[in-house]
Amino acid sequence: MAGEVINGGAPGRRGRRARNTGWLGLQGVAVASAAADGLMVTVLPLVALSVTADPVGVSLVTVARDLPWVLLSLFVGVLLDRVRRLAVLVGALVAQLLAATVLAVLAGGQQLSLAALVVVAFVVGSGQVVSEGATGALLPDVVGADRLNSANARLMVIDQGLVRFVVPPLTGVLLAWWVGLPAWVAVLANLVALAFTRVLTVPAPTARPGRFHPLRDIREGLVYLVNSQLLRAITLSVAISSFAWQVGMATFVLYGTRLLGLDSTGYGLLLGGMSVGWLLSSVVAGRLIGRFGYAAVMRASLLVGISTMALLAVVPPWWQLIALILVVQAGSTLLWNVSSQTSRQRFTPPELLGRVLTSHRALSWGLLPVGALVSGLVAAHWGLRAVWVVAALVEAVGLVLVWRAISPARFVAAEQARHAAGAGQSGGATTTATPPAPEAD
Repeated sequence: MAGEVINGGAPGRRGRRARNTGWLGLQGVAVASAAADGLMVTVLPLVALSVTADPVGVSLVTVARDLPWVLLSLFVGVLLDRVRRLAVLVGALVAQLLAATVLAVLAGGQQLSLAALVVVAFVVGSGQVVSEGATGALLPDVVGADRLNSANARLMVIDQGLVRFVVPPLTGVLLAWWVGLPAWVAVLANLVALAFTRVLTVPAPTARPGRFHPLRDIREGLVYLVNSQLLRAITLSVAISSFAWQVGMATFVLYGTRLLGLDSTGYGLLLGGMSVGWLLSSVVAGRLIGRFGYAAVMRASLLVGISTMALLAVVPPWWQLIALILVVQAGSTLLWNVSSQTSRQRFTPPELLGRVLTSHRALSWGLLPVGALVSGLVAAHWGLRAVWVVAALVEAVGLVLVWRAISPARFVAAEQARHAAGAGQSGGATTTATPPAPEAD
């Protein structure tokens, strides 16, 4: 069993050593599980092409992989707030291990079918929903509030770097050797992730009072998120920004190949260059947020997002310039993501954190399919550059809607409320997960 530290860990040097060990363990879990996710996410649609040439059939595998984010997110939040979070993380890794093993065995026995791939994809997607939620909920206990900014930046670089940029090319190489090899490597990666959970040290879980009522528990998380002006504004901004980014990126392959004249390799390198922005931004994220504050960093990130989208609509078709714009865009996005995730972790009561994190994800990602549809319609009627005009306009509307709500005063009020709640708990007062009162500018 992975270790537990009662009441937040031993004081002094022992406590710091335990936290450092836990943080190293969580990073090990993140690296290994992200590698496994990247392998499975990349190989599943490629293997589907060997089973069926029907585009609808191939798309079903992707739909099955993404469906858990819509169907399970809210229920996963309840699970994270009712069950020991480390046990939930272990369960998700075991499920992903089994899915990779099934795919590897079926490939080895040449028994692959579309139905089997759909089931495997759904299990992989479900594991991602659970493991990502569990990691986000565990992080404050593992590193402490003072290290959340840099820790979130590190985990985001690990996830994005491996899943999106490093592992996909490796998957193609492995697939060329043998169709089942990527799945077996994913099995190994999941075993490594499970091994790292053994060194995680986290506080003992807080008792969850009352009977288990899933719908009521989901409602509590949603109500807290919606009634917090600050967290609600952040979720609204993420929803609008995700929609705008999807409007631009859903047809970006055409932008890269037709407007920029890139081949498939060049297009892949163009997207891979975005990891440079993530990496550079992660190095300075903690210092920038500490120096200027969450409000200034988040407002600046939104302004940069609007500017880069507008530039993609008007600049000459030079791939070097486009690559630079994407690097800047990726860097500003990471700064926003770190500030957004840390805000939810800092300003949510521990007993509600799992539900608030997954409620945010369910609400903010709901518009992604609509954004993809809008992208295709706009590109078909007005061209590929018009897509980025629409994206910039949508992002600008979002900025106007949330500008006042993510002001410095809002963050100060939220921080004061957090300290007041902590003082009440340390003084023995009984606290309840009531929504915060509206903050005043």
